[in-house]
Amino acid sequence: MCDTCGCGDTDGVRVTVPGDPAGETAHDDDHRAHPHEHGETTTPGTVRVEERILAKNDVVAAANRAWLDERGILAVNVMGSPGAGKTTLLEQTVRQLAGRRDTAVVEGDQETLLDAERIQAGGGRVVQVNTGTGCHLDAPMLQDALRRLGPAPGSVVFVENVGNLVCPALFDLGEHARVVLASVTEGEDKPLKYPHMFRSADLVLLTKIDLLPYVPFDSDRFVEFARRLRPDVEVVRISALRDDGVRAWREWLDSMVRPAASSRMS
Repeated sequence: MCDTCGCGDTDGVRVTVPGDPAGETAHDDDHRAHPHEHGETTTPGTVRVEERILAKNDVVAAANRAWLDERGILAVNVMGSPGAGKTTLLEQTVRQLAGRRDTAVVEGDQETLLDAERIQAGGGRVVQVNTGTGCHLDAPMLQDALRRLGPAPGSVVFVENVGNLVCPALFDLGEHARVVLASVTEGEDKPLKYPHMFRSADLVLLTKIDLLPYVPFDSDRFVEFARRLRPDVEVVRISALRDDGVRAWREWLDSMVRPAASSRMS
């Protein structure tokens, strides 16, 4: 899987609310271990190791999803490569939903609070998860972040995963939907190069379309490639800076909002 990139080392994982005098919360390996097994090596038993890794993660993911469902909270896992426009989209979305729906954001990056500070400056509630050498968020990290955030019932939680088109697709966080961003500066062949990521997408956002006059990019071929992997996937062309396509993005979010478990049973 990703043993060579440092994912197995959780000593550097930190969960931080920008400006919070309480400081940082280290990832707790004792009772909610990161799914990578320390000491495991890439051997003929690698497949079995990966199955155990994902199984342990999935137990916590199921608990996260149940916790969110009880409160009617929609969790959206936002994934894409570095520079695809994830943070800019979330800045705009949080601002536009203000007064209509409570939102909270979990920012995932290897280091810095920069993206969390951007969300906070726009009025959003946010917690930063720094993964150290890790290349993705996992379910225990989201569990820690949700405890720090305490999102309101009926709200939307956006999880901006670490910029990476490989490992984030493998790990269920307990989210209800996955949104994959790809920008027009990346090339229309991205879905074919990273099929697992695009195959897992519930929505694909083709970002930075304001740059189309200046880059060699065939948006129709991009959509064709994405739908080879998931024929029914919705693809929205969007420019967060110019507000193109943002209404369609908000309408998709509205269609995904979930009632609380208590209201479904009444």
